[in-house]
Amino acid sequence: MISEHKNQKQILDKLGISQLNDMQEAAQLAIHASKEVILLSPTGTGKTLAFLLPTIAELDPELEEVQLLIIVPSRELAIQIEQVAREMGTGYKIHAAYGGQSFNTDRQAIKHRPAILIGTPGRIADHLRRSTFPVEDIKTLILDEFDKSLEVGFEGEMSEILNLLPSLEKKILTSATQGVKIPDFVKLVNPVDVDYLHIANTKLEIKALISPEKDKIHTLVKALCHLGNKPGIIFCNFKDTIARISDHLKEQGIAHGTFYGGMDQRDRELSLLKFRNGTHQLLLATDLAARGIDVPDIQFIIHYHLPIHEQEFTHRNGRTARMHSEGTAYVLHWRNERLPEFMPEMDEEFIPEASIPEASPWQTLSISGGRKDKISKGDLAGFFLKQAGVQREHLGTIEVKNDQSYVAIHKSEVVHTLLKLDNKRLKKAKVRVRIA
Repeated sequence: MISEHKNQKQILDKLGISQLNDMQEAAQLAIHASKEVILLSPTGTGKTLAFLLPTIAELDPELEEVQLLIIVPSRELAIQIEQVAREMGTGYKIHAAYGGQSFNTDRQAIKHRPAILIGTPGRIADHLRRSTFPVEDIKTLILDEFDKSLEVGFEGEMSEILNLLPSLEKKILTSATQGVKIPDFVKLVNPVDVDYLHIANTKLEIKALISPEKDKIHTLVKALCHLGNKPGIIFCNFKDTIARISDHLKEQGIAHGTFYGGMDQRDRELSLLKFRNGTHQLLLATDLAARGIDVPDIQFIIHYHLPIHEQEFTHRNGRTARMHSEGTAYVLHWRNERLPEFMPEMDEEFIPEASIPEASPWQTLSISGGRKDKISKGDLAGFFLKQAGVQREHLGTIEVKNDQSYVAIHKSEVVHTLLKLDNKRLKKAKVRVRIA
């Protein structure tokens, strides 16, 4: 029913946002008024909300078919957009389809038609080839981070997808990169440009961390002790470097997660989840984490290696000082290292001696049930607060996935919570509760 679907004010209230920023306002006006929009804005400025608000407002609440299709270049970005859309609490069904999860899981979810379907090019093209769902009611197509899709070679699938959507009335392309050529198969005729890439992020500071030795690993540990227990990402160019740093941080007793392309998909998702809920304050990552992942409130990033290209430097820096927050990007380099020409002038950060930061007080537990079992965040909160007697202030972030859920709780509550809840009933079925 129409009454179940929230309006924009209700959505923003739910998200705790009092006012849209200038880019979001401009994007909303353009999307409502135009059939073709190219939205360019730096990483971290709120593009996801900028295109979701106006496109969801144009959905038909009486129609139980896929109406809005969002194509993204990575599984992480699909998951992030799905999460934002769910947090909006619009009342519309949403599904994210991507490689790494069972095609049958997708097929079952799509049987109960989501109004909003998000997915990677390969998986969406596969669904369209198999006619998993009708396409006649898909009126709006969003190509989010479209430049990245072209870069990683999805042109074939993207061309196929566009040719299989006969009823499109609106196309929206977004990017954080300037000057990307849009291929002919997208068939843009007279797009409206909403370009905010020129807006500098004045809340971002860029500082140098100087290593006296060519091997920077000891300076990194010293810097992490100095920065203290704050959420941050350490960017490296190679997964071998991540493995070496990770081993060294473990030896020093510094908790962290890792995130890079060679990891199993579930491990990558769990690493991000633990980072979001505070179980880990640090993430060691390649440029896979430079954009398209949901990790709010990053207070700093460290370039352990500098990227080759300026645009990746910009994307990495965009992980901190997002929206209305402040943040610092640190460039860790050997004193005699030659820096790329695109590097700005930087002040040097003095690194005093400091002790190892205290470990996070949070631990993540996994629960063997999720959305497919009709389990909600409220169900899990009641399960932990009432059945296990966890104190409210010791219950952290709850995330419900399709077939699994995750709850952050204070470490002091872990042992007795496992004893109280493992193999107990939640929504008519027994669930397993484990340390994730």
